[in-house]
Amino acid sequence: MRVMILEDNPILAEGLGLLLGNSGFEVAAVAADADGFAKAIAEHEVDIAVVDVRLPPTFTDEGLRAAIEARRVRPGLPVLVFSQYVEEVYAAELLAAGSEGVGYLLKDRVSRVDEFLEAVRRVAAGGTVLDPEVVSQLMVKRSSPLDRLTPREREVLALMAQGLGNTAIADRLVVTEGAVHKHVGNVFLKLDLPPTDAGHRRVLAVLAYLGL
Repeated sequence: MRVMILEDNPILAEGLGLLLGNSGFEVAAVAADADGFAKAIAEHEVDIAVVDVRLPPTFTDEGLRAAIEARRVRPGLPVLVFSQYVEEVYAAELLAAGSEGVGYLLKDRVSRVDEFLEAVRRVAAGGTVLDPEVVSQLMVKRSSPLDRLTPREREVLALMAQGLGNTAIADRLVVTEGAVHKHVGNVFLKLDLPPTDAGHRRVLAVLAYLGL
């Protein structure tokens, strides 16, 4: 699996490259700014890009804007944002453009190497991985269209937004997988997501939860 890294801190970039390389990934390119990232995207075929948010010259949101542009140039390019910060506006735009193959993890909250590597694999495979703190901040001050859901259904949907499947949700809530399946079905029904959208209902439900 070929990976591209966008990280301006040379020590962190080197560390990520070594970690990924020693874990069976091929690091195709490392960029330190948005321009270098755009050039690397044009030159290399990769399975996923791991990007930081704050880059030169302003250290605000260059990384997220670069990721959004990269997905415009290469639709469906899996992107895992790995940062210390939640940049709400562009994070919402990144998700709204299509949350398949998108992740957002906070560096300070990833406590295990295997957790990070699993997130890279999941996003590269088209999954969604969102840190609960990212979900929380994206929800701040947003009006919720989800009043029809029960508290348990909202809890299940929140775990879906973190990228968990039904089995993992059942383990987290200490209930049967059948119970989770029923709750998920109720979520789809109450959010008016018809069976014809079967391949995308999970993504659409998460986008509704985030108010996108």
